[in-house]
Amino acid sequence: MTQVTVEWLHTIEAIKDVPAEQLQWMIDNSQHYVIPPGGFLFEPDTAIWATHFIVSGRIRVYRLQNNEVREFAVWPPRSIAGYLPFSRGKVAAAFGEALEDTQIMSLPIEKSPELIRTHFELTQALVHMMTDRVREFTSFQQQNEKMMALGKLSAGLAHELNNPAAAVVRGAASLKKHLQMEPTTFKEIMAIQVTPEQVDIVSKLLFSILHETEKPVLSMMERSRREDELLDWLEDHNVTNSTEIAENMVEFGFTTAHLDDFKAQMPAKDISPVFNWINSNLITERMVLDIEEASKRIATLVGSVKVFTHMDQGHDKELTDIHSGIRNTLVILQHRLRKGNVELVENFDNTLPQIKALIGEMNQVWTNLIDNALDAMEPNKKGVLEIQTSQDRHCVYVSIIDNGPGIPEEIRSRVFDPFFTTKGIGKGTGMGLDIVMQIVRQHNGNVKAISEPGRTEFKVSLPIQG
Repeated sequence: MTQVTVEWLHTIEAIKDVPAEQLQWMIDNSQHYVIPPGGFLFEPDTAIWATHFIVSGRIRVYRLQNNEVREFAVWPPRSIAGYLPFSRGKVAAAFGEALEDTQIMSLPIEKSPELIRTHFELTQALVHMMTDRVREFTSFQQQNEKMMALGKLSAGLAHELNNPAAAVVRGAASLKKHLQMEPTTFKEIMAIQVTPEQVDIVSKLLFSILHETEKPVLSMMERSRREDELLDWLEDHNVTNSTEIAENMVEFGFTTAHLDDFKAQMPAKDISPVFNWINSNLITERMVLDIEEASKRIATLVGSVKVFTHMDQGHDKELTDIHSGIRNTLVILQHRLRKGNVELVENFDNTLPQIKALIGEMNQVWTNLIDNALDAMEPNKKGVLEIQTSQDRHCVYVSIIDNGPGIPEEIRSRVFDPFFTTKGIGKGTGMGLDIVMQIVRQHNGNVKAISEPGRTEFKVSLPIQG
């Protein structure tokens, strides 16, 4: 076992200023032992019997919810857990499992009266830790409740929209397929005028134009000129409803050359009814495309919301590509990018390894950071949002960068404090960045803010090995 000394204890931030004699008293009155991998420092509903110092190894803290593991944290060496002076907690509420051989120094609760009576600075340091613990627990609970509420919202959204969206997609596909079938009605109308073979030729010409993947992108002037050309041709050939037909044909890339191809397949007296039949198909096709595009958008949103909150999945850490979470978050926030006239720049390192993460919680990190960046750029009525990803041997990095006014230097150190916000009354709770920090720390990572006028970067680092 590692020899615990006063010098070693002074490397723990929370007790670095405690006098040496008080720390030596704690060493002499503590129990020193090792928990093997899979052993427990504490379990739910067992008595809290000591103040624990993790000397080496790691302790994983989790609860079981609906028979699923819900991990809270992994405590590294120099962490302090268990009983703290004046704490009202009597029993543990979670599992504290050793992930490897873990050395513990435990000061029994029976020593607390002597601690409080004779060692003021040590007591004070541990009480400060207790207040921090309360703050972290409160933040975690708020975060957990928000995620549960969002999960319920997305579950309801998926339930309400998924079936009708799928039905619209199927209906639109069926209608498009029907349009490409041999037009029996058209044959019946035109049978006296043209042969069925001529009808087939006209149908094939029509659908070959509709199936062209690249449609011309026309300026207003070009569109107007193209409409005038088609309108002149149609009026020269006495086609009724020519204005509407010309407008619809331009939408699908028709040219006068196409009209000449159609004309070559029919008698002059039949041109008007044929082109009105074509126009009817164009209107139907346009409606189908609109329905299909809207329904695919609904299906994409439903899928993104489902992945965003990681519904139907466990709540333990899983291997994930962080780009997937970022992209799904951007889908959810797409309306804000459009509304704010924000240009999105993605500088992604697509060679990043997967990391173990709580996927729903990490998506909340991306949401809060991107949402804050959009808020910062809102007064300018435009902006550039840049998202960078990179890596080194140990960590992956995600940077959310905006070109807003920046964070004033006098408040920069407070942005991660709970309830601190620079937003207007009723707009911000001040919990967003505090929650970000708690979630990132839960993943043994770190987040820092780098800001100057015109550029603010929030950089998240996450260990590759978890």
